[in-house]
Amino acid sequence: MAYVKKRSVLPIYFIGGTWLVWAWLLRAPLYRPSHYIMAALASLIAYYVGKMLFPDRGYEVQDAPPSAQQAQPRPQPKQEQKPKSTGNPEIDALLAERDRAVSEMRRLNDAIEDPRISAQISLLETTTGKIIDTVAASPGKLPQIRKFMNYYLPTTLKLLNAYDRMDSAGVSGANIDGTKGRIEDMLDTICTAFTRLLDDLYGEEAMDISAEITVMEQMLAQEGLGGMTLGGS
Repeated sequence: MAYVKKRSVLPIYFIGGTWLVWAWLLRAPLYRPSHYIMAALASLIAYYVGKMLFPDRGYEVQDAPPSAQQAQPRPQPKQEQKPKSTGNPEIDALLAERDRAVSEMRRLNDAIEDPRISAQISLLETTTGKIIDTVAASPGKLPQIRKFMNYYLPTTLKLLNAYDRMDSAGVSGANIDGTKGRIEDMLDTICTAFTRLLDDLYGEEAMDISAEITVMEQMLAQEGLGGMTLGGS
């Protein structure tokens, strides 16, 4: 805690008032040194009277914490962090396109109010992310999604943007309603195609696992262990 003393300015006003009363109201002369001395004594008396009537006041204030006493550094604007490189420029570009496409789908999903279209966009968003993540984890599968990245995905975004623009027009007409209807029907096909592509990416892995299961079944049968349950006799 720190003790702070606040001086009253009213006694100084008393001095000014004394000179005003002396020179104006009392019409007292001020052309001899003795006159100034008498006026000064009257001012001094008025000052001490003011000090008694309006004494200085003191109060305690809480000390500021050390951290507040020091100049705070100006916060630096956050710089946008670049995604970490995988070491493969082609995969880096693929992941960047994934982020762009998914972000655009989310924007369109927020803009389009139709619940059926919204559900389809949500499915496309999830499936697109999984397709690209699967290939990023296994770059050897990249040729399987060339057409997906170069045509199907950008064309799907183009159709969704067209639907959003026509839907935002707020009017009905043969061209608008007809085009929106065709896009709605096409989205069912696109959702099926994206899901099937994701399933196809696991085709080789499924075959390998199936082969492993077949071999294991044959070995168990040769050892006379086929069909036995754990803990059985």
